[in-house]
Amino acid sequence: MSVLPLVFTSGWASGINAYAVVLLLGVFGTTGLSDDVPETLRRPEVLVIAGVLFLCDSVADKIPYVDSVWDAVHTLVRPVAGAWVGALLAGHSGSLSDVAAGLLGGSTALASHTVKAGTRMAVNTSPEPFSNILLSLAEDLGVGGILTFAMFHPTAAAIIAGALLLLGALLLLFLATRIRRYLRRRAQRREERRLAGRGGGPPGWGAGG
Repeated sequence: MSVLPLVFTSGWASGINAYAVVLLLGVFGTTGLSDDVPETLRRPEVLVIAGVLFLCDSVADKIPYVDSVWDAVHTLVRPVAGAWVGALLAGHSGSLSDVAAGLLGGSTALASHTVKAGTRMAVNTSPEPFSNILLSLAEDLGVGGILTFAMFHPTAAAIIAGALLLLGALLLLFLATRIRRYLRRRAQRREERRLAGRGGGPPGWGAGG
């Protein structure tokens, strides 16, 4: 069976939380739930490092503006992780070249990371922190649920991941449009207040009759 759907799904998930992907795949392989996990991902040191970094990610991802800084730092990390996991999966199965799998996993991770980072920047315009926490929890649960589903139904999971990627891109476009309108209105109100403070008004305002 082709490993292509699993590579695509793991790439999508890596763009959201690369450490969760490495940790989950390692756990699946170590516990014997899946024979498709390469030996490299089952190594104890890999699991420990991935677990610690996953905890760091989980904390940083729920703090407004800290999450955007964290995303910026991981602009390179997540696509590289997606490419690395994809190449490992391909090498383990032998049904897809390592290079092709790496390109697929990396590009998919970059696409989902872009959607995630852009959405977080939009959510950070909200004055309350609960949106970040809820969105982060939804992302963590989504990655865990779909990656687990991919172990048993890789094609269906890849379709779901592709649909979520498309919906995320559309949501990001919608949020970006709304934010631009909000910023324009705020700039206009600021300018109106500035003019009012300087006593500005229509020509002839205040002239004697």
